[in-house]
Amino acid sequence: MTRRATLATLLAGFAAACSPLGLLNSLGPRDSGARRVARDLPYGGDPRQKMDVYAPTGASPGSPVPTLVFFYGGGWDSGSRDVYGWAAQALAAKGFVVVLPDYRLVPEVHFPGFVEDAALATAVAADRVRDFGGDPDRLGVLGHSAGAHLAMMIALDRRYMAAVDRPGLIKAAAGLAGPYEFLPFDVKAAVNAFGRAPDPTLTQPITFARADAPPLWLGHGTDDTVVHAEDTRLLCERMDAVGGTCTARFYEGLDHADLVATFSPLFRKKAPVLAEVSDFFHRTLDRPA
Repeated sequence: MTRRATLATLLAGFAAACSPLGLLNSLGPRDSGARRVARDLPYGGDPRQKMDVYAPTGASPGSPVPTLVFFYGGGWDSGSRDVYGWAAQALAAKGFVVVLPDYRLVPEVHFPGFVEDAALATAVAADRVRDFGGDPDRLGVLGHSAGAHLAMMIALDRRYMAAVDRPGLIKAAAGLAGPYEFLPFDVKAAVNAFGRAPDPTLTQPITFARADAPPLWLGHGTDDTVVHAEDTRLLCERMDAVGGTCTARFYEGLDHADLVATFSPLFRKKAPVLAEVSDFFHRTLDRPA
């Protein structure tokens, strides 16, 4: 049995007891052609307000490449950038400087605290990426699960990026298995994160669909039972209705974790998620030669 086949078997066996995504970070193969170039860069005063940076090999300020800010998931109450370096490195190997921030979690903060962190991290990322070969004028955001919610909130609700003096900074946004329309709050994680909001509609990305929003790309697995694929369909339909730009991609047979797990070389053959989201960002962010 090959090393990859053995690891796949181990991941399947330990999925019930351990985070398979965490195992990908510690045991899985990594993409060549990219590496972590900065660690623990602060973007605020809280211990959680730090970020890592990944870049393609050879990236330099003299020939900058597009920048992506990637937000991991975890139900707004868990998660760590230390578990998602493999995903950021996979994106960097596709030709992006990738910023991977932590953000404050429930119960330390509640809505909108973690969304405010996402906006602040994105603004500070734009200030820092030139040092690592990233172009802040060609910046996109993306995330998985709760991280997709963060990405869509700061891309669609103008108030968050305006509050950090960077309106118009985000030029494209992508979401993987994201919750975009989940009222009423009937899941514990959502109640804990958003239940105190005076106006629950302001917690929902779909509320802020607009014609002049950055182009969106949304991916979802048809077997996702954590966040149903209907969320992706509804947000894209709303964007279409108001004259915005949105691409929805549904992956047959993939579940919630699969959408980001396919970023790993170990599972990449399951579906072309990494290739398709990378192509979207290159089409949107690359300048003509």
